[in-house]
Amino acid sequence: MPGPVAVPRLQGARSEALRRDEGFHVRFLKQIVAVAAISAVGSQGVVAVQDDPWLALPLGVLTAVLAALVYRWVVRRTEHRAPTDLAGPGAVRGLAVGTLIGVAAVVAVLATIALTGSYRITGFGSVGGAVALLGFMAAAAVTEELMFRGVMFRVLEEHAGTWISLLTVSALFGAMHLLNPDASLWGATAIALTGGLMLGASYIATRSLWAPIGLHFGWNVALGGSGAAVSGNGTPDGLLESTLSGSTLITGGDFGPEGSVVTVLTCIALAIVFLWMAQRRGHVRPRRHRQSSAPVLATTSR
Repeated sequence: MPGPVAVPRLQGARSEALRRDEGFHVRFLKQIVAVAAISAVGSQGVVAVQDDPWLALPLGVLTAVLAALVYRWVVRRTEHRAPTDLAGPGAVRGLAVGTLIGVAAVVAVLATIALTGSYRITGFGSVGGAVALLGFMAAAAVTEELMFRGVMFRVLEEHAGTWISLLTVSALFGAMHLLNPDASLWGATAIALTGGLMLGASYIATRSLWAPIGLHFGWNVALGGSGAAVSGNGTPDGLLESTLSGSTLITGGDFGPEGSVVTVLTCIALAIVFLWMAQRRGHVRPRRHRQSSAPVLATTSR
């Protein structure tokens, strides 16, 4: 009787990896579309009523709340788990600490630019403008963090690991700002190096979306409220009126202080601190290696 012969058989682990890869794409698409839909509709609504601050504020807050609820719902539906990165416990603390860090960072940046003689407060703005700014920035901070850190970074990290995901999503975050009216290649690069890395690093350090949401909100409100341009979107009405003059290397030019080397250095320093915290807490995740595609030889008799 002939002896056993070898026949190819796929490993169970490889089949499971293929199923996970297929689920990865479907899950990513469902999550990003769900959050982006709320972002698009809500942001357009806030812009439409921006001249009425008492409508812009509640509409912006409503957009933020709906986006968070939709994110929690779609994660539960597609991943069959509770969205722990947007859990209720720790929300207030995460938002408060993140907001304070964002405001403090902007104060440090503008104070440094002022010391060079390039930033000067010229007067007061309007309370109404500041109220509308709060609504607009609440919607922007929540929806952008849910899309970029909550969906893009988190889902990509499962396959590519922390470092590749951080660099990739930071680049995409910067590229998005090329759509702004006063955008420039350097401005988008600066956003990737500042906001992208700093916000991503804060998420990695805390493994919670509340910290980057608060940081993003505090940064934008403080910068817009200071009378400076925000991310190439022009100068919003805020509590203060100011002027920026001198070298674009220091002021950021039409893009605003986010294009300043002072901002780049400040935010990179913060990102390094967050990443140091993440490393100490064991929050840095390695790249997932694929199972070998070689078939396994199983023996059978005939």
